[in-house]
Amino acid sequence: MFADIDTLIQGQPVMAILRNMEAKRAVELASKAWDLGIDLVEVPIQTADAVPSLEAVIKAGAERGKPVGAGTVVSAEQVQQSLDLGAAFTVAPGLDEEIVGLCRSAGIPHLPGISTPSEIQAAVRLGCTVVKAFPASVLGTEWFKAMQGPFPGVSLVATGGIDASNAASFLQAGARTVAVGSALADDRQLDLIAHILAARRKPGNDGPGHDQ
Repeated sequence: MFADIDTLIQGQPVMAILRNMEAKRAVELASKAWDLGIDLVEVPIQTADAVPSLEAVIKAGAERGKPVGAGTVVSAEQVQQSLDLGAAFTVAPGLDEEIVGLCRSAGIPHLPGISTPSEIQAAVRLGCTVVKAFPASVLGTEWFKAMQGPFPGVSLVATGGIDASNAASFLQAGARTVAVGSALADDRQLDLIAHILAARRKPGNDGPGHDQ
């Protein structure tokens, strides 16, 4: 298991989110992501019927040595469920001190969601220096650029409304990782994502959003 989110996203400019998919389809798209070079996959479990999909993708990921996370984790029960299923990390839409503490006590990396400077500051006080900026498309690329000034030690994972058409812009604006969902089902977008991955992983890439 990874020690923290910072280690988990090291060298990972793109993360896949497989939301509202039945198990077979989720495994198919997870495999597409892994084949493309996207090692990080998240399966949200906002409803009970999503749990079988998370379980199936975790099993498929274990066979390939890929970490799979549980998303939309907003309760103690979901934290325990994620642990029981063998999730490598958890993700939340917002910042919840209880969830942060439970995950830390359990030794599972947690990625909390934020959308304001105050929430970033609160996350840092809780020991979270990697946060999910959500919804990224609403916040906009200028917001990501602006946050680098007061929070140079915080890494942002851009989530919400990200696809192949704007992923590179968010990375250039300062996001360390971008999370894509429906783009994985579109072969044309997959080609663009492949180019983004290749560009971000070139040696000596020291632009905004590079791994620190």
